[in-house]
Amino acid sequence: MTYCLGIKVKEGIVALSDTRITAGTDTSSKKKVYLAKKGGHSLFIMTSGLRSVRDKAVHYFEELIEDGIVYNKLYKAVNAFGEQIKKVALEDKKSLERSGLRFNLNAIVGGQLEADADHKLFLLYSEGNWVELDEGAPYVIIGNSGQGKAILNRVLDENSTMKQALKAGFLSFDSTRVSNNDVDFPIDVVLYKKDSFQVVEHRYDRESLKEVSSMWAEKLKDALEDIPETWMEATFEKIPSDTKEKA
Repeated sequence: MTYCLGIKVKEGIVALSDTRITAGTDTSSKKKVYLAKKGGHSLFIMTSGLRSVRDKAVHYFEELIEDGIVYNKLYKAVNAFGEQIKKVALEDKKSLERSGLRFNLNAIVGGQLEADADHKLFLLYSEGNWVELDEGAPYVIIGNSGQGKAILNRVLDENSTMKQALKAGFLSFDSTRVSNNDVDFPIDVVLYKKDSFQVVEHRYDRESLKEVSSMWAEKLKDALEDIPETWMEATFEKIPSDTKEKA
């Protein structure tokens, strides 16, 4: 499974991806982020799904960039990557299905190209179609999303700073990691500040974030202790005072 998160705030974009790859009983660590930085281009692609499909689609898209094709708006680059996904589906989908595998590749694409007035964040589906995130939906998760949404829903909005978004993003990943053995360190973090046209990347391993993870766990325990218990009394009063088994 995978955990990839993209957050768009007014200040910029924060994205985070785990690196755990699971194939049967085997696990390994591989990068799930592709960066394109060339002239006025500045974008990243994060993917979840079959690794073979991902690598092929990214290579096809990378060739377009290397061959000199220029996209002046991010949605055009997203369309182009979507076309590569469709191309791979035509080539590989039937053979994958014969092997009992489902063609599966979702992607988060973010950044800002030279004709974009603002930074953009897109969710791209296996079928090659996409949706753009707006202020009403400041984040998107692909892969294992169940445990990581609660903290994001409670603390994030478009006015959050990039630092706040990264803190919330890590806590979201950490909540997912402790509940799923197919999501794990290291994690790759991508930052894009509005109008900078420069995507930056940094990798964190388990040791470098161990203290933050422990601090969060302790604060959760403290918060639980701080919640008043008076509202429980009416319920607990229903428990019989004599709980001994009767002969």
